[in-house]
Amino acid sequence: MTVHKIFRMTVLSLIILTVAAVGAVMAQESAQGGTQEQLAAPPATEFEGTATLGLGKYFYLPAAKGYDIYVQGMIQGQDATFLNGKEVRVKGSMFKDEPSVFVADSIEIKDAAGQYQTVFTRAEEAKLENHLHTQERGGFAALAITKADKSEDWEGKGKAKVHGKLVGSTIIVTDEKGKEVGKILVDSTTEFANYYIQKLKLFDKFWFYIDIKETVDAKVRRKTRELFHADVIFAGLY
Repeated sequence: MTVHKIFRMTVLSLIILTVAAVGAVMAQESAQGGTQEQLAAPPATEFEGTATLGLGKYFYLPAAKGYDIYVQGMIQGQDATFLNGKEVRVKGSMFKDEPSVFVADSIEIKDAAGQYQTVFTRAEEAKLENHLHTQERGGFAALAITKADKSEDWEGKGKAKVHGKLVGSTIIVTDEKGKEVGKILVDSTTEFANYYIQKLKLFDKFWFYIDIKETVDAKVRRKTRELFHADVIFAGLY
């Protein structure tokens, strides 16, 4: 082997080793950067502020933006309605299977002297009841109801979502021009749906996620525009 060939092989080996070393350093820095980001922004475990809406097992705290706070158990013998308008401090963690839900481990209320007093400590495993998980909502196709006579617009759809206005126990459905197309008769509403309906009370119309039930008799439909019965599972802006 000539000296020239030996020199070329040596240079090539040095280049390969240099590239490998640089790659290893970059990978390490990337991993460290990711770790630093995780350490810099750990999941919140405590929120403090005034509870603006409590209903059933859920309550809303503006300081806990993006979360619905879930209470597994009673608060001094009452549900989360007890917290309405009170200054609270809640400690807990995100529900493992639902990133929008924060499970309360303890709740404290500020008394007249400005001191926090514990009013709730979770003693059982959190189980979301009648809760429509975020990842499941995409499976609800939007209903396009055109006429009261066209029962094919909803029959056989099973679970779906419909845009409308809640008036009493009836969802009013309108067309693009705002003209009433029909009415959906609400037989029941889950606690979770009721909670969201209250959150959306400033909006005139929104989406109702429903379980479609029996169709109203054709003669009655023509007269009253009552379309079908349904159970409301959830409500949202989209």
